[in-house]
Amino acid sequence: MSLKSETIAAVATALNDSGIGIIRVSGDEAIEIVNKIYKSPGKKNLVDFASHTINYGFIYDEEELIDEVMVSIFKAPRSYTAEDTVEINCHGGVLVTNKVLETVIKNGARIAEPGEFTKRAFLNGRIDLSKAEAVMDMISAKNDFAMKSSLKQMRGNLYHLIKDLRAEILYEIAFIESALDDPEHISLEGYNEKLSEKVESIIKRIKRLYETADNGKMLKEGINTVIVGKPNAGKSSLLNILVGEEKAIVTDIAGTTRDMIQESIRLSGIGLNIIDTAGIRSTSDKVEMIGVERAKEVAVDADLIIYVVDSSVPLDKNDREIMNLIKGKKVIVLLNKSDLNSVVDESVIVSNLYKSVDVINNEEYSDFNNNVYNVKFNKFDDSVKVIKTSTKENLGIEELEETIKDMFFKGNIKMNDEVMLTNLRQRDAVKDALDSLLMVKRSLSDNMPEDFLSIDLMGAYSSLGYVIGEEIGEDVVNEIFSKFCMGK
Repeated sequence: MSLKSETIAAVATALNDSGIGIIRVSGDEAIEIVNKIYKSPGKKNLVDFASHTINYGFIYDEEELIDEVMVSIFKAPRSYTAEDTVEINCHGGVLVTNKVLETVIKNGARIAEPGEFTKRAFLNGRIDLSKAEAVMDMISAKNDFAMKSSLKQMRGNLYHLIKDLRAEILYEIAFIESALDDPEHISLEGYNEKLSEKVESIIKRIKRLYETADNGKMLKEGINTVIVGKPNAGKSSLLNILVGEEKAIVTDIAGTTRDMIQESIRLSGIGLNIIDTAGIRSTSDKVEMIGVERAKEVAVDADLIIYVVDSSVPLDKNDREIMNLIKGKKVIVLLNKSDLNSVVDESVIVSNLYKSVDVINNEEYSDFNNNVYNVKFNKFDDSVKVIKTSTKENLGIEELEETIKDMFFKGNIKMNDEVMLTNLRQRDAVKDALDSLLMVKRSLSDNMPEDFLSIDLMGAYSSLGYVIGEEIGEDVVNEIFSKFCMGK
């Protein structure tokens, strides 16, 4: 890839009234361009200042004084972009910041494209692509755990894991190619067994990495959480409690919520994108019918379902429809109105939502078809949890928070050492690598020629390189960095 030689500039801080604004300039002529508009009390030349120093002075547009500033110098390659970089720290505010930027542009720089500073850092070899993506993830982090995950990726956790995996795969490729080129001195006898063990080990590590993709997505974007239930079960009251204000209208009239209400909250540091839906029931009201259909649609794609049940009234055909809709998903059942006399059997709900149950004696329940079973609930199935709550008395909410953490992060909310994939591009690349290694495993079991092994090993090597940007096209690079904010 060729890197443009122009010097670029952009505002690196938010354009609003603030104490300070920063204009970042990067490129071969960055220091010379800023030197044209900068004057220090001692009339020193910026070119003569040492790298990593900050210098007091003034910015002028020809003879017009623009602002009193502090100018930071970072000489290549010891800068964010690995190019000569200057940061002008001026007084905050839209007018003065833009005026300084205009003066920089007037003297030879051009406006940077979104993400171009980080793009140059990547193209100049200062950071890999996973670290570059982590920069934007850090900026857009919506919760503490997303921020910490981004910081770990910026420090190279994912990069070093991928590099190690690629090095192991490359060794095997090189061995096979060397043996095929020089069979007299390098023997492949017994090699298939050794390669099989090595491939199995790599597959296990890549599988663990691939399985982090969902958690990484949820840390970054938040857990898409949909509240479902029949009308008047307490869904809107729950939303109001979680949000901490009256976002949804709550009345004793069933069917008050006709459309979806969406809110983003932080729950014990975890981001939740909550959608309160219309109560699901059979209805002839056209407006309510639309709300019910929308509720069903969003429930299908949810990361987490909170199923609110009015435990003071018997289950009916509407409950059966809801359970059929959410069966097999991660579900937290709230047996609401626990301050009243409960008439709902928890076992009926759980056994209809579990993916599987173990049949034993002496424990009976009836399903909605009135079939009687003796069951023991599968204790290894953690996709369904039941909590007794009362939104009126604010009971069970703390347990709900802890349950969400346990369900998604297995109680290890800090995830101190876990390396995670945080976007679809990384996940797809790792999946391709995994598929290639599974082909190697299959070829080994079928005693295929070594050429086939080498081809699929190279496929895995290349796919992993896509994660960190060592096997990637310029068009993909441009697409990735176009999503960055200006000035970064």
